[in-house]
Amino acid sequence: MRLVIQRVKEASVSIDDKPYSTISQGLLILLGISEEDTTSDADVLIGKVCRLRIFSDAEGKMNLSVQDVGGELLVVSQFTLYADTRKGNRPSFIRAAKPEKAIPLYEYFVERIRAESALSVKTGIFGADMKVNLLNDGPVTILMDANEQN
Repeated sequence: MRLVIQRVKEASVSIDDKPYSTISQGLLILLGISEEDTTSDADVLIGKVCRLRIFSDAEGKMNLSVQDVGGELLVVSQFTLYADTRKGNRPSFIRAAKPEKAIPLYEYFVERIRAESALSVKTGIFGADMKVNLLNDGPVTILMDANEQN
């Protein structure tokens, strides 16, 4: 499981040119799921995301979590995080989980992060052609991979 986490002033998802989800200050999380991922991988990353201290305190140091600042989360599925570009110029997505595996894990991630954090968590629609708009704050962008958290 891979995450691209962006600290944002605001972020939104539109589908078919219609607004679907919008957040103000918080985290935009792009979530990629591989065939090997499990709920245990999701649990590890959820804990990290909820406690990740990437918001500034009164001294301007990154000491506060999204929970500390009362931020929101926008979680968007993105299978392209498992692009393999080692051969040729056309990416392969063979490692990305198929929908029958990825959808339940995506839903598990969203529901568990809601339960653990009590934060406002909004989403896109799995598999939809989404337009994601964001105002990156910093910019601060963090990459997380479940395989690198142990």
